[in-house]
Amino acid sequence: MCQLLGMNCNTPTDILFSFEGFHRRGGLTDHHADGWGIAFFEGKGCRVFLDDKPSVESPVADLVRRYPIKSENVIAHIRKATQGEVNLANTHPFMREMWGQYWIFAHNGNLEKFAPATGQYFRPVGSTDSELAFCHLMERLRAKWSEPPELEALFDEVARLAAEISANGVFNFMLSNGEWLFVHCSTHLHYIIRRSPFNTAHLVDDDVSVDFATVTTPRDQVAMVATQPLTDNESWTALAPGELLLFRDGAPLLGKQAGRAQPQHL
Repeated sequence: MCQLLGMNCNTPTDILFSFEGFHRRGGLTDHHADGWGIAFFEGKGCRVFLDDKPSVESPVADLVRRYPIKSENVIAHIRKATQGEVNLANTHPFMREMWGQYWIFAHNGNLEKFAPATGQYFRPVGSTDSELAFCHLMERLRAKWSEPPELEALFDEVARLAAEISANGVFNFMLSNGEWLFVHCSTHLHYIIRRSPFNTAHLVDDDVSVDFATVTTPRDQVAMVATQPLTDNESWTALAPGELLLFRDGAPLLGKQAGRAQPQHL
């Protein structure tokens, strides 16, 4: 299946260290070679880079590695195709506008029996179950609210829809509007919170280390989320199957597992 990477911070941060390891999983240290993409929020805007080539061979990936874009919310995806051809239209992450905000989505899994009705507001361009699930999720939210709802109400509805869609297969996903990062686990997702005092981290997929104390300030707080841990000398937390977390300012703010509310992870 695919690989997911997300970042949520309290200050604009570059993702170059994590991306250096992550992009190697697209055909070098792993077999996810059916395209890749990454989205960076900058204020209300969003930069999206997509390529249907393997990330280890992609000139676009080389551009991203040399372009230290700083963002508070990032979603990246390396594809292993299960449904849909290998082409640009089927490459994650996907973007749509809702309530005057850009929303970015990426999915890892396979929704074999998922066939919702055609939406009024959102329809897929490509042929993946992933984009279909994203459009369905957005459609249901837009049909329920014409304006942005309260955060807790939105979180509860995303949790309900995630559980509903998950009944059709594996539905690991990341969703962001540039302020919050939703992450949902069906099988495998892990996260780590980096905050002061910062330590040195070493990548699993490459012999590269960084001392975060030299590139951060004491107030920085960064949440990294990945399908599998990116470093081998840090303690990553595994999400439970059915768990949904919402990150803001570099830490989990809301959580729910299998329909049951959890305490805030602060």
